Amino acid sequence: MKKTTLLLLLFLTSSFMAKAQNGFRFGIQASPALTWMTTDDKNIKGNGTNLGFKLGLLGEYDIAESYALFAGVNFAFNHGGTLKYNNEGKYWPAVTDSVMAAGVNLKHSFKLVEIPFGLKMRTNEFGFLRYYAELPIFTIGIVTKSTGTVEAANVTLEDEDINKEMRDLSVSWGFGAGVEYNISSSTKLVGGIAYQSYFLDMTKKTDADDSKASLNGLTLKIGVLF
Repeated sequence: MKKTTLLLLLFLTSSFMAKAQNGFRFGIQASPALTWMTTDDKNIKGNGTNLGFKLGLLGEYDIAESYALFAGVNFAFNHGGTLKYNNEGKYWPAVTDSVMAAGVNLKHSFKLVEIPFGLKMRTNEFGFLRYYAELPIFTIGIVTKSTGTVEAANVTLEDEDINKEMRDLSVSWGFGAGVEYNISSSTKLVGGIAYQSYFLDMTKKTDADDSKASLNGLTLKIGVLF
């Protein structure tokens, strides 16, 4: 999986750079993100957020004066959240055989390679500024590493490898808005905020937990386009 991810990243990077020379815009982003998890089980509740980070590449292609298609590739760090289980059970059987007491908190931390793509709509320029909206944003997320912490009355584990408990692939939808600031005719600063929600289950089913767990996040987008 790691070799495949690296090859994909190199391919997308070279593609963006080649396209940028033919009228495409190419850029980078370094963006903090706040993420959390939810489930469809009323006995399993979200109980904490993760402060994460995205580092990645941006690419845009104009299809009209105010519309562009965009795509990119991001490394996402420390995404996840904490889930509280109100019933006892063996929730991470690949990590521990212990039956965790009711009220256990399971904290998840993911590293992902994300491939976002979608449609960008921009206003006319107001001085040096141009406002934009991104809708929809679809993202393919490839989980490269998962770690977890158990906080229960009878079990305490920290930074355990939980890759066997998690799924490797998911897909999210989302939307965003922000502003572009022209530094020069060819360079723009980008700032905005984006919401995303992974609609495929992030966790594998177990005897104690057959719920669907979703990952959600808010990203403060900070980038540069050339």
